[in-house]
Amino acid sequence: MIWLVYLPLVLPVLLIPAARRAIAASRPEAAARVLTGAALLIAACSSVCLGLLGATLFDDLPVSERHEDHAAALGRVLPEPVPDWLALIAALLLVWCAVRLVREAWRRDQAASVLHGAGRPTAGLLVADWSAARAVAVPPRRGRKGHIMVTTGLLQLLDSRERAVVFAHEQAHLRRQHHRVAALASAAAAVNPLLRPIPAAVDVLIERSADEDAARDIGDRLLVARTIGKVALGDDAAGRDEGGLRFSGSSVIRRVTALLTPPSDRATPLLALAAAGLAVVATGAAIVEFIELARAWMPPH
Repeated sequence: MIWLVYLPLVLPVLLIPAARRAIAASRPEAAARVLTGAALLIAACSSVCLGLLGATLFDDLPVSERHEDHAAALGRVLPEPVPDWLALIAALLLVWCAVRLVREAWRRDQAASVLHGAGRPTAGLLVADWSAARAVAVPPRRGRKGHIMVTTGLLQLLDSRERAVVFAHEQAHLRRQHHRVAALASAAAAVNPLLRPIPAAVDVLIERSADEDAARDIGDRLLVARTIGKVALGDDAAGRDEGGLRFSGSSVIRRVTALLTPPSDRATPLLALAAAGLAVVATGAAIVEFIELARAWMPPH
């Protein structure tokens, strides 16, 4: 098969510099969705190409071998697909990626189940009796609506205006359905491990997007930046809770910097779009060649 069938398997390397640039995009919401969409397209294309490579094992079927012998007797040489060992590796990789995808979906569902099991919210808010300063946007799950969960430690740490910042931030996560964006980015990385840096970049972008929404709602960017720093200092386990979107996390410095500096002119990650488009074109060419190959190996009726 032509070399284009292998291209989507390695194109994720182009998304790594694209993700680094996207973190500082002037429109983080758009950048997060473009980056996630590009990762999904490349992951899908790489899966299709692995499937095409694995499907070339059909030339070892008895009916295909008889057709090859008949063609050889007539002086014809059928086009040779990829080596069997390569086709077998591709098939095994496809199964491995499918297992990774199922495990990722199960992990997120279990994490959401734990968060929903923490208690029933009142008017979309659940207060957990916990000393750590935490705020989490709990995503919807199986008919149950999403809600905000905050800890007593967070409420004691912040004043009323700072609490309003946190609530506006978490409401933005729920309103924009950021849990879906994060889940899709993680799914793409599960399908193609070379996309592993993408979920982290998308996490930063959706946090920045929620920050921008909170700044617009509150009308005070400095207050939002100060609240992020205050919660981060009060949270001794910085990071993002699995299954929910945290107010604080490892991206605090980037988020505060974005709020306190003038907006940049960086647009959406065009390199990611170009890589996704190239993956689609390469996959289309590989599919066309596979169809021609299959027809050549198909015994006449």
